[in-house]
Amino acid sequence: MSEEGKHAELRKMFFPRIAFGTAGLRSRMAPGYGNINDLVVLQTTQGLAEYMLEVNPEAKAQGVVVGYDGRHNSRRFAEITAAVMLSEGIEVHLFQCLTATPLVAYAVKELKLAAGIMITASHNPKDDNGYKLYWDNGAQIIPPHDTAIAASIMANLKPKQEYVFDASHPLLKNPTHIIEKYMTQIAELYSFYKDTNKDAKLKVTFTAMHGVGARYVTEAFRAFDLPAYVDVKEQNTPDPDFSTVKFPNPEEGKGALAIAMRVAEANGSPLIVANDPDADRMAVAERDANSGEWNILNGNQIALLLADWVWTNYAAQHPNEDKSKCVMLASSVSSQILRAMAEKEGFHYEATLTGFKWMGNVASDLEEKGYNFLFAFEVEIGFLIGSLSVDKDGVRTAAAFYEMANQWHNKDITLVQRLDQLYQKYGYFAMTPGYFFCHDPNVMKQIFDRIRNMDGQGYAKQCGEFEIASIRDVTNGVDNGEADGKCRLPATPDAQMLTFRFKNGVVSTLRGSGTEPKLKYYVEGSDDKSFDGARALVASVLQAIIKEFLQPEKNGLVAPSN
Repeated sequence: MSEEGKHAELRKMFFPRIAFGTAGLRSRMAPGYGNINDLVVLQTTQGLAEYMLEVNPEAKAQGVVVGYDGRHNSRRFAEITAAVMLSEGIEVHLFQCLTATPLVAYAVKELKLAAGIMITASHNPKDDNGYKLYWDNGAQIIPPHDTAIAASIMANLKPKQEYVFDASHPLLKNPTHIIEKYMTQIAELYSFYKDTNKDAKLKVTFTAMHGVGARYVTEAFRAFDLPAYVDVKEQNTPDPDFSTVKFPNPEEGKGALAIAMRVAEANGSPLIVANDPDADRMAVAERDANSGEWNILNGNQIALLLADWVWTNYAAQHPNEDKSKCVMLASSVSSQILRAMAEKEGFHYEATLTGFKWMGNVASDLEEKGYNFLFAFEVEIGFLIGSLSVDKDGVRTAAAFYEMANQWHNKDITLVQRLDQLYQKYGYFAMTPGYFFCHDPNVMKQIFDRIRNMDGQGYAKQCGEFEIASIRDVTNGVDNGEADGKCRLPATPDAQMLTFRFKNGVVSTLRGSGTEPKLKYYVEGSDDKSFDGARALVASVLQAIIKEFLQPEKNGLVAPSN
């Protein structure tokens, strides 16, 4: 490597410093302040501890929980985190086993802790790791905590001492016992057919995508009295190198699920359930009995099935309850079909900013106001059933989904057929989500700023042949569809997000990913009679958006390979 190349590599390692935000930290494991490593984890925890003790006088006694997944260095980073917290006199509940992220979220709420830290990079590539933070309500942090913690980190960069993890420290606790409590509670609260589940005839195949989910989904199925799953042995042992998949993300489609499909077919299993590596998300595929083809359900489809399941069974169990006090949530880029369902069924619905950091906090706030939280989802295969914890959970969702699918199977109804029944009832909603890689933040900003001031005339009013009725600009807190021109969602000045409401009824959102170098798009339309009309409308609008707004060739945007 040339001297210039070495200097460029050094600059990349150290500048800019990795930013602590609403997703905590997530980056490549490498030297330098721009990556995640021992020193950055130490500095982050020093700043977090200082802030906790400043804003919460009970933080020492309440303590924190720390979990870690099966990635390279996860346990090491967890022990550094624990050592720093212990040095400040803060009680630490450190899991002594590989942990599913939902168990950390659950532990914060169940043990009434001051905070929770999960060392994971979720579905990112194998060279990455992360530091995910939950606050005392069990939800991920949101403003103003994120910016305050970031400031505290910068004020506490110098290591206060040489930290050595002491496994015998009197303030160090092992919270592993709450795993059994979690399993007991999810079965009590969210299993509607526990008495007959043991006789389930539907065979389900499960893959943990080389992550930690196999142990926890096994225990969840057992708690629901469901039969054991068909084991994708190649992928159900934690493997930090993710040796059988290019990207350890079940959302990537048939490439990610290829091995699970082969195993399922060999075992006569028509249903696949998959977790991502930290088991907070869930993917589903169903095999068509006639064609033999696999239908990979998208996040909106899985959510509709689950929302219907939860709603139908809850309503049956509580026939005299005021249903207007029941609530379901969806991220603002997810399908509008949950809104249509709420209008027909009479429960309360709210859309939130993207990410469960927002949905979890909204769910918690609504419960404090007397609402009964039932379900939340995001199209990126994140689901939450009930308020036992308030972050997406691929473990209890997997058990609930298997129970549901088996009940429809008993009635000779496939998941695809059940979806069609629900579309007939609530409307045919078709969404095309996707993304382009955009590695330059400046290019990302230029794309969005151009739409905000199209040809010097302000917000775009047209996209190709399609007229725009209004635009919601979450970045700047503007919504020209509201009488006062103000966005009803919290402004996010550090994140790009625009939503277009077209006069033909199509709704589309463009946003920058908070964890990956992606410019994401979501385009949804509906039709009262069939998917064909909805899909045709969506395809036309999407083509115009890509051509007129995104301009991939001009802006150097790269489409995903699959």
